[in-house]
Amino acid sequence: MAREKFIVTGMSCAACSARVERTVGALPGIKSVSVNLLKNSMDAVFDENVSDPGKISQAVEKAGYGARLASAGAATGAPAGAAEDEERVMRLRLTVSFIFTVPLFYLAMGHMFGWPIPGYLSDPRNMMAMGLLQFVLLIPVMAVNVRYYRSGFKALLGLGPNMDSLIAMGSAAAAAYGLWGLFLMAHGLSHGDAHLVHEAAMNLYFESGATILTLVTVGKFLEARARRRTTQAVASLLDLAPKTATVERDGREMTVPTKDVRVGDTLLVKAGETIAADGVCSGGAGAVDESNLTGESLPIDKAGGDKATGATVLLSGFLRVRVERTGEDTALAKIIRLVDEATSSKAPISRLADRISGVFVPIVIGIALLAFLCWLLLGQDLPFALNIAISILVISCPCALGLATPTAIMVGTGQGAKGGILFKSAEALELAHALEVIVLDKTGTVTTGRPEVTAIVPSGGFDPDGTLRLAASLEKLSEHPLGLAIVRKAAERNLALPDVEGFAQTPGEGLSGRVGPLEIRAGNARILQGLPDPDPALAAAGREAAENGATPIYVLAGRETAGLIAVSDRVKDSSPAAIAELKALGLEVAMITGDNARTAQAVSRLAGVDRVLAEVLPGDKEREIRNLQENGRRKVGMVGDGVNDAPALARADVGMAIGAGTDIAMETADVVLMRSDLLDVSTAIQLSRKVLRNIKQNLFWAFFYNLVGIPVAAGVFYGLWGLKLNPMIAAAAMSLSSVSVVTNALRLRFFKPARLSGPGLAASGPGAKPIGPDRSLAGAANSQEVSNMVKKLKIEGMTCGHCTARVEKILKGIKGVDKAKVDLKSGTAEVTLASELPDAALTQPVTDEGYPATVAG
Repeated sequence: MAREKFIVTGMSCAACSARVERTVGALPGIKSVSVNLLKNSMDAVFDENVSDPGKISQAVEKAGYGARLASAGAATGAPAGAAEDEERVMRLRLTVSFIFTVPLFYLAMGHMFGWPIPGYLSDPRNMMAMGLLQFVLLIPVMAVNVRYYRSGFKALLGLGPNMDSLIAMGSAAAAAYGLWGLFLMAHGLSHGDAHLVHEAAMNLYFESGATILTLVTVGKFLEARARRRTTQAVASLLDLAPKTATVERDGREMTVPTKDVRVGDTLLVKAGETIAADGVCSGGAGAVDESNLTGESLPIDKAGGDKATGATVLLSGFLRVRVERTGEDTALAKIIRLVDEATSSKAPISRLADRISGVFVPIVIGIALLAFLCWLLLGQDLPFALNIAISILVISCPCALGLATPTAIMVGTGQGAKGGILFKSAEALELAHALEVIVLDKTGTVTTGRPEVTAIVPSGGFDPDGTLRLAASLEKLSEHPLGLAIVRKAAERNLALPDVEGFAQTPGEGLSGRVGPLEIRAGNARILQGLPDPDPALAAAGREAAENGATPIYVLAGRETAGLIAVSDRVKDSSPAAIAELKALGLEVAMITGDNARTAQAVSRLAGVDRVLAEVLPGDKEREIRNLQENGRRKVGMVGDGVNDAPALARADVGMAIGAGTDIAMETADVVLMRSDLLDVSTAIQLSRKVLRNIKQNLFWAFFYNLVGIPVAAGVFYGLWGLKLNPMIAAAAMSLSSVSVVTNALRLRFFKPARLSGPGLAASGPGAKPIGPDRSLAGAANSQEVSNMVKKLKIEGMTCGHCTARVEKILKGIKGVDKAKVDLKSGTAEVTLASELPDAALTQPVTDEGYPATVAG
C-alpha cells in the first residue's frame, strides 16, 4: 500500500470535500481517503498495483477540482503558505468589490433612505441612464469574483453542486433579472410606456447581485484570516530551524546552510545560537532551552555524551555537537510531520457533517425551486418569488458545516504541540475525552526510571561487595534499569567484575550465567523456588524491602543464596499530583508492572493509584489492557515508555508514550508526551474535552442556523408576521455563520489546563497513605502530612538566568523542599518547606555548586 498527500484546489465548502472524497473513494485500489477543507489537502492510501497518483488526480479534475502531489517538504509548510496567499487574494477581491458595490448600493437604495442623489440621475427622464450605470458598476464586482461562477457552474454541470453553485446561481439570477429589467425599460421608452419604465427601474436587483458577492467575500476574507491564524502552530514550528549552522570540517570552522549539514559533522554552538540538527554533545557544556519542543520551562544542562536536539537554543556556555540526524529524520521534522498528519486526518464526529454536506446543496436547490414555484402559484409576482429563491440559495451555503470540525482540530492540535503534547491523529484527539481508565506503566512513567541501590544484604558467607560483584557481573550484560543501578553501585565501589559466560535472560524471572565453573543467577523471588535450603532471613529482608517500596533482587551462587540487593526507583515529583488530577477528572487510575506485588503496592500508596496490576510478564500487558476494556466495555488509555509497552499501547483505545521512551513506543502510541511528565496526561485529556466541546458547539450552530435560516428565507412565516429575508441580509447571515464557527474554534488558542490537584486531592487509592514530604520509596511507609514553612536565602554569585535556574533546580532537589523561587535581581531565594530542615541542609548544596548561600534574617 502507498500513501500520498495531494493539494486540492477549487474546494469552497463541505459539499466540495465530500464530492472529492466520494470520487476518489470510488476508484479501484483506494483503501482510504481523507480530504481536509481547511488545508485544501487530501491523504490517499491506495494499492500501487491498481491505482496511482495520476489516476487519482485525473478523477479529482474530472469532478471539477484541481489536484497535484504535495512533496514531503512542502506538505508540512503548505497550510501556512496557502493560508497567507489566500488571505492576500481575498483582500484584493474584497477591496475591488467594496469600491464598486458601495456606490452601486448608494444609487440603487439611496432614494429609499432620503440620501441625496445627483440631479441628473434622480430625474425620472434619465432612469435608463441610472440603470445602465448600475449595471456598469456591477460588472467589475462580478469579474473580480468570477471564481464563484467558474467553480459553481462547473460543479453544477458535473452534477455535484457546491457552495459556489449557490452563490453563482443567486447572484447570476439577480443580474439576469436586472438585465431583463433594462430590456423592459428600453422597450417602455421606445413605446412611450412610462409606467413600464418606472416599474422595471424599481426592480433591477443589480445591487443585490453585487452585495451578495461582496458580503460573501467579506466572510471569505475573515475566514481566510482566521485560517491563517489556525496554521500558526505549524508555521512557528517550521521557523524554529535555523537558516545556517557553524560546522567544523577538516579542522576549519565554516558557516553553511542548515540543509547542507551532514551526518558526522561537528556543530559549533555558541551561547544564544540554535542547534541545527540532532546529535550528541562531544565537547563543551552549557544550558539548553528545550521549551520550543517539549514545553519544559527550565533549561537543561548539557555536557559530553548528552543528547542534543535540533531547534533548541543554547542559553549559556559552548557546545560541540556530533550530528547524527538531519533533515526529515530530526526530532523537529518528526514533530512537524505528526502535527501535519493529525490536522489532515478526520475525527469520527466529522462524518455526520460529511454525510449531510454531500446531499445538502442539491436539496437546497430543490427547496429554492419549489419555493419559487409555490409563491408564483400563490399569486405573488415574479420579483417576490425570485427574492425568495435567491435568499434560500444564499443563506444555505454549507461553509460552516465544513469548517466546524477541521478548524477546532487544527487549533487544538497546535495548542497541544506548543505544550509538548503531540496527537498523531484527530481520532486520538477526540477519543481521549471519553477515557474512563488510565493504566500507567511504573518504571520511567510513575517513577523516575533511574533506580538506586538502597541496601545490600549478604548471605551464604558472602560480604556486601561479594554479593554486589556477582550481581553486577550479570547485570552489566543487561539493559534493565534496575540492573544499571547495580552496575553503577559497583562502579562507585571500584569493584572489578568477573567475565560471565553463557549469559541468558529469562523473562519474568531474571538473569543467569557462569563465572568459571560457578553458575550464578540474579532476579526476583521466582529464582528461589526449588532451592534445597532457602535462607529465611533473606526472604524476610526481601519482604521488608518490598514493603518499603524497593525491589529486592536475589543473588544465587550455584544452589546457595549469595544475598539480596534492594533497588529503589523514586516516584517522580509530579506523579502524585498528576494522578490526583486524573482522578479529579473522573478517571480510574491503574498501574501495571512486572515488579513484585509488595513493591507495586508501596508505589501505589505513595502515588495514589487506585488499582495495581503487579507481576505482569512483558507479553501479558496487552492482555491486561484487553481485559479492562472488555470488563464493562470501558475506554482505556495506556501510558508507557518501554519496548514491552508497545503492544499494550497499541491495544489501548488511546496509547500515550512518554517522550523520553523508546522509538517503538512512540511509533505505536497515539499521543506522544515530549516532557515525560504525567501532568501532561491530564492536560491532554482536558484539551481533548475542550476540543470536542468546541466541535459540538460549532456543529450545533451550523445545523441550527440552517434549520432556522432556510424556513425564514423561504417565507414560511410571511403569512403570519410578514417575515422574509432580503438576499443581501441572507448573504450577510451566511458569511457571519462561517466566521462565527472559525472564531469559536480560535478560542482554543487560549486553552490553559486547570491544575486540579491540591491538598484535598492526595493519594486515595486502596490502602493509600497521605503524601508527605518524602517522595522516595524508602520513605513511603513513614510519610506524613506536615505544615509548610517558608525560609528566605541570600545567594551570591548569580549573574544570569542560567544561574537562577541552576540554583532553583538544586533547591527543588533537596528532600523536604516543596517549592523554591529564585530572584536574580535581589539575589535571594524563597523556599517553601514540606518538613522541618536545618539551615545547612538548604545552604550547603547551593554553596557546593559555587553560589555561596546563607539564611536571611
